[in-house]
Amino acid sequence: MRTARPRSRTPVRSPRSRTARAAAVLAAAALALTACGSGAPDAASRPRGAAPAGAIPTTDVVSGIEKDPAVAKLLPADVRARGTLTLAVSVGTPPAAAYPEDGGTVVGQDIDMAEAVARVLGITLKREVASFEAILPALGSGKYDLGTGNFGVTEERRRVIDFVTYINDGQGFAAREDSPLRKVTSLEQLCGQTVATGAGTTFEATLEKNRSRCAAAGKEPYEVRTYAEEAAMWISLRQGHSDVVMSTINGLRYAVRQQEGVRFLNEFKRLDVGFAFKKGTPLAPAFQAAVNKLHKNGDYARILKKWGTSASAIPVSRISPPEIR
Repeated sequence: MRTARPRSRTPVRSPRSRTARAAAVLAAAALALTACGSGAPDAASRPRGAAPAGAIPTTDVVSGIEKDPAVAKLLPADVRARGTLTLAVSVGTPPAAAYPEDGGTVVGQDIDMAEAVARVLGITLKREVASFEAILPALGSGKYDLGTGNFGVTEERRRVIDFVTYINDGQGFAAREDSPLRKVTSLEQLCGQTVATGAGTTFEATLEKNRSRCAAAGKEPYEVRTYAEEAAMWISLRQGHSDVVMSTINGLRYAVRQQEGVRFLNEFKRLDVGFAFKKGTPLAPAFQAAVNKLHKNGDYARILKKWGTSASAIPVSRISPPEIR
């Protein structure tokens, strides 16, 4: 049972209405937090998760990838016949998946990786944007064939979801420049602080699971504030409503490069990240072989280099490996 705590909730809306709302909040926050102009486009014109002009790379690293008939044969016959699968995409911030500044099609490392795999398999992915916390349950119901959202492989998730890994990311922390924290090696260092994180994530689960550590150490417990929108999480930190942000390592590294007054603290725990499927899916062997094919021909390395995540490369794709301890 969870204790009552402040929580930012976003009603279910279309992706565009969520985008507009978050962008408006960002614009208002920018006026409150800074008095100097940079000459950049007004924040109100940027969709949720959008980066400043020129921040998102546009190099095409997937259009030249060709079908591998041997790998494609690993797909179930009905999938090969219809040639399509439905992919649920969680949109947050770069490098994983975000809207470009012009509000066009979602881009990011997850998008490029999924498209590259689809090209190896000779199929088309029908992408649908969905909230992070809704994707995994929807896979079980059959609403989507697979999902991406920087989903870390944990023991709890492995019981109900199959994964095909394509990168290694994990948990990290960021704070304002004035924070006394320099590195978080134990969650007890967060005692007495307010931690902002994403709703329905492994970060929230980790924080909730270890909340009692502060009491055991005779310290004031930390408070967890969860947000459905990345923009709101960062605004909370910058305005002083939160002291620390816990999120993905790659996402934090990217975010702090785009914002003044905040800094990356450290990596806390690494996790394998993968495409998510309904438990027992027959699609996993084909997707695993496709990722490994990309690795072999160099396309995998090109995708990670584009998004600045080469340090998160994995040597080989695996199906639902044990959680990294």
